[in-house]
Amino acid sequence: MKAKDKKEIFTKSEVELRKALKEAKAALLDLVLDLGQNKLKNTRLIFWKRKEIALLKTALKEKEFVK
Repeated sequence: MKAKDKKEIFTKSEVELRKALKEAKAALLDLVLDLGQNKLKNTRLIFWKRKEIALLKTALKEKEFVK
């Protein structure tokens, strides 16, 4: 994930972050299922998606802390 994308995540609203988190979790589930069925060629995608989820959770927690 590029620095530009990280900055963009921290500027989103709480509602947008929750929606993005839900979508990222669904995408991670699809990746894991594809891995189990030997359809996934690039296994690094799972690592990147987990990092994205962690970043989204961090941004959400920061928004809650500010309140």
